[in-house]
Amino acid sequence: MRRSNSPILLAAGVALALAACARTDSLAPEGAFERPPGTARVLLMPPDVELYELTAGGLTEPQAQWTEAAKGNLADAITAIIEERDADLVPFAAVGDDPLTPHPYTQVVKLHEAVGRTILVHGYLPGLSLPTRKDRFDWSLGPDVVPMGEAYQADYALFVYARESFSTSGRVALVIIGALLGAYVPGGQQVGFASLVDLRSGDLVWFNQATAAIGDLREPDSARTAAGNLLDDLPL
Repeated sequence: MRRSNSPILLAAGVALALAACARTDSLAPEGAFERPPGTARVLLMPPDVELYELTAGGLTEPQAQWTEAAKGNLADAITAIIEERDADLVPFAAVGDDPLTPHPYTQVVKLHEAVGRTILVHGYLPGLSLPTRKDRFDWSLGPDVVPMGEAYQADYALFVYARESFSTSGRVALVIIGALLGAYVPGGQQVGFASLVDLRSGDLVWFNQATAAIGDLREPDSARTAAGNLLDDLPL
């Protein structure tokens, strides 16, 4: 099994700085949100989800089966939430008779990850705001996403990013020992963010980050809670 000593999320420090328990915090451009009249069509991009096991030594081991279960649970939960609103959800799958997998648009998910991580650092951490965006939310995936709106006849694209780690018994023991000695040893956690992108321009019209010290995307009920946190304050 592949091991990695890279952080589960570049902004894990953001999560620790913001909250030790479940918390959400959204950002949006100034001014009232204006969506097209009538029922909005929202393209749900494939959820970018990865689950890991956190070892005693602090290494994160990717867990493929856990990840696949989490992706399905989270997608189902997001679908249920969107269907409760005046919006039509359009899954990213295929257009016409030709499948879009693999397709260049799937690279947009990676672009969203990069932009989202940047927002977490420069949009939430005090003192790290960018001079050109200090007092305003102005982020975009660029005009390359506009064709997705045409291909799927969608007004917006919804991107969701989530990372979750679970402590091994050895890691749990280390956390307990650290607490007894007055030292902080991080355990498993759930971190993520979501964005609503205007497919007429590629601009982000809403962004939300959610963190939780306890959660389990492998379980449908927990995934529904996580989806509710990620889509909290979604302007649809």
